[in-house]
Amino acid sequence: MRLSDLSQRARGRGAGRSLYRTLETNDAGALVTAEHAERPARRIGSALERACRTKGLRMTGQRRVIARILGEAADHPDVVELHRRAAAVDDRISLSTVYRTVKLLETEGIIERLELRDGRARYERAPRQHHDHLIDLATGGVIEFRSEEIEALQTEIAKRLGYRVVYHRLELYAVPLDEDGPA
Repeated sequence: MRLSDLSQRARGRGAGRSLYRTLETNDAGALVTAEHAERPARRIGSALERACRTKGLRMTGQRRVIARILGEAADHPDVVELHRRAAAVDDRISLSTVYRTVKLLETEGIIERLELRDGRARYERAPRQHHDHLIDLATGGVIEFRSEEIEALQTEIAKRLGYRVVYHRLELYAVPLDEDGPA
């Protein structure tokens, strides 16, 4: 059975009955599996899929599923969460396939690995524009932000010390402010 544009043909119990499962975003922005009686319109592919093709990577159906999930993720999933989402679309995708695909995409510079204090590597699409991260220690959530003041301060500090910044990564680990406590 061939996976095409995240649609998987699934034989139902009735003769000739076919359902197509697709990965879609619901109103809350979460990725969900939806079933359709007819094959959904063919998609051109996500930006992450296009980046893979540009790099000359062979895009199997399973890689396409994983790339689409990563490309549309509003969060920074770890491999286990990525596997859970991918298996909801195609239950033949193994955890080892997700690990291999993520490693390949990282090696090719298509995604970036975030090593956070919780011990789990998380992944995001390689950013077009630099940004930093605030990690909510209470929930594990990762918030992306950009601050021109921080960027300018880092450049100024490096300059005062006789250096020029060529790369940096800033991760702030924080807990929510206590509503009754000091800021």
